[in-house]
Amino acid sequence: MKADLRIVPDFEMIICPPAESFRWNMHDYPYFGAKWHYHPEYELHLTRSTSGVMMVGDYIGEFEPGCLVLTGPNVPHNWVSDIEPGKLVHNRDMLIQFTAEWANRVTALCPELGCIRPLFEDAVYGVEFRGATAMAGRRLLAQMGSARGAERIVLFLQLMITLAGDPADRRRLSRLAPAATQVEPPPELDSAMRYVLENYSQQIDLAAVARHCRLEPQAFSRLFKRQTGHTFARYVILARIYAACSLLTQTYRPITDICFDVGFNNIANFNRQFFKICGRTPSDYRRNAHKIGTDSRPDPFREIRAYSAGMTAVGGKV
Repeated sequence: MKADLRIVPDFEMIICPPAESFRWNMHDYPYFGAKWHYHPEYELHLTRSTSGVMMVGDYIGEFEPGCLVLTGPNVPHNWVSDIEPGKLVHNRDMLIQFTAEWANRVTALCPELGCIRPLFEDAVYGVEFRGATAMAGRRLLAQMGSARGAERIVLFLQLMITLAGDPADRRRLSRLAPAATQVEPPPELDSAMRYVLENYSQQIDLAAVARHCRLEPQAFSRLFKRQTGHTFARYVILARIYAACSLLTQTYRPITDICFDVGFNNIANFNRQFFKICGRTPSDYRRNAHKIGTDSRPDPFREIRAYSAGMTAVGGKV
């Protein structure tokens, strides 16, 4: 079944933990992020339970438990379950999200991994997996949840090789490439993210940023949560922790100095937030980063800065 979608998809910002190359996640349904939306990352999405209607690009069709779909960058998507009002389905979805840069690095790692490239090329239309490929894909995706470190990377490679193995087990869903459906993020969101990236080391007040974006605080807060999946306060903390990760990797400055340099005013809170987001202490993070090599981790906000620069170049509102 095909149809023209007239609902404008929301932009969603995906933030990958700084110590990980991609994001693995599960969430309930209903869930604030389960909506008609798009993002620059690839997403492999498994619906673990319930049936209903899925929308991928310009495709509309039914789904059942076990539905496994890969969407490419900026392909709008949503899964709407047919459940009773007020019912909550725990862990309905299991998924991974990874950037196009990471996908390109994987396929360029060695000639043998070039077999994955056609899979990523098909994903720009959204692809659904069936048969033995879907069965193996579901198993590997679930295994990644408890894996850590290099083991998770190995499982990612196994998963992508498996999904790419048999083209007969996958089908394209959308007729349109994402360029035809992509919608630019609201300029208020661009302005707010840029403000945080330029001022994370200072005290940041939601009301002041809302005024900067010419919005009332409540309206700004709702917009930010709807578009990014994070509260504004949470996003500020993430920006500060990611900045700390860069300093821990690239310098030998004392951790206490880094704590205050990135905007925290309490070392205990800094350590607590760092462990919560990165899964390790700042000293452990530095030790591991220096042990595995001198190359710094890619700037997690580079794509946001590139987007902001592009908006400015074409006369975007800030």
